[in-house]
Amino acid sequence: MSIELLEGTTAAPPRDNGELVFSEPWQARAFGLAADLVDGGHFTWDEFRGHLIEAIAAAETAAADDEARETWDYYRCWLTALEQAVTDGGLLEGTTLADRATRYADRPAGHDH
Repeated sequence: MSIELLEGTTAAPPRDNGELVFSEPWQARAFGLAADLVDGGHFTWDEFRGHLIEAIAAAETAAADDEARETWDYYRCWLTALEQAVTDGGLLEGTTLADRATRYADRPAGHDH
């Protein structure tokens, strides 16, 4: 299975001239992590796509007003879907994931490796 499974759906990643578009380094890392976990057999693209479609639908519902619509972000939905896939797949418990995310966010800028 490959990322092409997402093409033509609401879950398709942003592209420019056929190339994936990432505006922040964390977006590329989240994308790569999902792809690696799929390649490693931890979940399928179909399972991930289901989580991503749910995350996008929730974001679109929350973005009912114009201000929220302007802040809607595809890769934040991707990250939400990745977190759900990781917890659903038993790779990490939700509390462990939240703890690690908090510790990562608290690190000084420039130390994101």
